[in-house]
Amino acid sequence: MTRQIALAFVALLLPLTPVAASEDAPLRSIPGVAEPYETTAFDPDADAMAAVDAALAEARRSGKRVLLVMGSNDCHDSAWFANAVTSADLAATLAPRYHIVFVDIGMPQVGQGKNPEVPARFGFKKIKGTPTIAILDARGQVLNRKTAPQWQNAAKRSVQEIQTELTQ
Repeated sequence: MTRQIALAFVALLLPLTPVAASEDAPLRSIPGVAEPYETTAFDPDADAMAAVDAALAEARRSGKRVLLVMGSNDCHDSAWFANAVTSADLAATLAPRYHIVFVDIGMPQVGQGKNPEVPARFGFKKIKGTPTIAILDARGQVLNRKTAPQWQNAAKRSVQEIQTELTQ
């Protein structure tokens, strides 16, 4: 009898069990991108500082700014952002404004950082999440110091939201 009551009680609780987040929030897509939550944009073997220096040199020649994307291929927010800014529509909008450089900084917020000299060069003493996205002028000055760390929720933003924020 006790077993039947226990089973009945468990059966009553089953509908109250939380549903997995993936069932509540289906994965979003980016037009023209097959896997928006996967990327290889952050090259773990690249000379990160040389890539930043090259982008800054190109910015001095062109008069554009540098969009320094510090993230990781293993971070879904970094992947989403990288795929969004390189998607056909957004890339065409951003190309006249920015040289984009992706730097693999790993995931320092969980003790798995890489290339710490890059965030340190631009005054980011502690990375709280990835991606951290700095807008740099041609001299390497950070123009969005307060908002740079706020991109760690990039996968929750739409491509339109990203475009609006980067083209203001």
